[in-house]
Amino acid sequence: MTTSNARTGGYGLESHGIQNVNSVFWNLSTPLLYEEALRRHEGRLAHLGPLVVRTGQYTGRSPRDKFIVREPSSEQQVWWGDVNRPMDAQQFHVLRGRLLAYLQDRDIFVQDCFVGADPRFRVPIRVITETAWHSLFARNMFIQAKPDELARHVPQFTVIHVPDFHAIPEVDGTHSSPRRSC
Repeated sequence: MTTSNARTGGYGLESHGIQNVNSVFWNLSTPLLYEEALRRHEGRLAHLGPLVVRTGQYTGRSPRDKFIVREPSSEQQVWWGDVNRPMDAQQFHVLRGRLLAYLQDRDIFVQDCFVGADPRFRVPIRVITETAWHSLFARNMFIQAKPDELARHVPQFTVIHVPDFHAIPEVDGTHSSPRRSC
């Protein structure tokens, strides 16, 4: 495994169950993410510099594929229905295992960021994705951690975004196998 811009904190990918990946690109700067996205043919530069990507057929989340694990801490906290659909804990673990296996021997991008502008209330998060342009999206959407903050950054929430992973509805209990939903 090779790393770029290695993290300075001790909370690594193994904390998420992610192992045996190829290259890990930790907290790349905006220019480096542009370069990676262009090198990987994930998008093109438009006039005056914006990165333009094609998302394909799916341009948003799959509303019928929003699942939350139903367990004691979520049972009374979630408004269950057509939008928030329950998933059995065992089914989640099988799907997560398939997803972690999919990530093996792949390049991944990690952004350690914060949600919330006020330092007293902000929440540390981590976004892990298989594409540079999605890492760039996360870097723009959330508050970037400063180098000294990275040393003690422990995410309270982690988003693992793998748009090329295919769910198998019959195995995973999902409704579809959307590709490239962003």
